[in-house]
Amino acid sequence: MGKTNNYNINPDVKYKPLELINVPEIIRDCKEKWFNQTLTEVNGSVVRLGIVEGEFHRHKHDEDDEFFFVLEGKLFIEFETPFDSAQGDKRTIELNPNQGVTIPKGVLHKPYAPKKTIMLMVETSAIKPTGDG
Repeated sequence: MGKTNNYNINPDVKYKPLELINVPEIIRDCKEKWFNQTLTEVNGSVVRLGIVEGEFHRHKHDEDDEFFFVLEGKLFIEFETPFDSAQGDKRTIELNPNQGVTIPKGVLHKPYAPKKTIMLMVETSAIKPTGDG
């Protein structure tokens, strides 16, 4: 699978409280292979919509957990967990529609989608989507 190096990441909150969020319209209008739109802010966290196909680079978030929830398609998240051995262990989790997972802070991970995948992400508003240092 070829790498995706052009990410369209929109960190600005698109919808205010009590404003209708029309996800099908956003999906219909999206032309990019890797698109991320912050939809709304809830108690210091943000809900983001991801429309993805291909690979994102390997990264981690030193201070923030990250929640992924697949609405449509299939998302794989390759990760290294320090919980299993002294040097870490590489694993891959597969998320299908209506499945989610939380990647804990500090865990190196790489999401990839073999076909167009729609997902929601929940994370702090301070998180840097492309990872820390």
